[in-house]
Amino acid sequence: MKDWKASQMAFHTANKNYKDDLTDEKIVISEDIVDDALMHFDRYVENWVYPAKSYVVAICYAKWLERDFGEDFYDVLDDEELLFGNDPYFVPYSEDEQVYDAIISELDFQEDLGMVPDIYEYYREEMFFGS
Repeated sequence: MKDWKASQMAFHTANKNYKDDLTDEKIVISEDIVDDALMHFDRYVENWVYPAKSYVVAICYAKWLERDFGEDFYDVLDDEELLFGNDPYFVPYSEDEQVYDAIISELDFQEDLGMVPDIYEYYREEMFFGS
């Protein structure tokens, strides 16, 4: 098992309450996934906008897993368990390449803007659990 997957599994085994639990949240369903996803990369979004946010989180995770663990960006983006099965709106890359590619082609990925810092905090908790 890959180190990041083992850490992610340990994190979710030890923690049953998640910051991004959707159970009691009011969710806004996005009609324009590409624009709504891009919005998350450059400004703070108060609402839970799905499935756009799922694409954002998946892209962020794939970028960081590539950087931190030497993973192939598109391989992890296509991993059905990338988000540990906790996001009902997540689809792997191969199931919606057109939308992912549209987001990625317009993306100016900066770790200090929009929702990215919040996503990174959660990523670090998962991927470096116990470190």
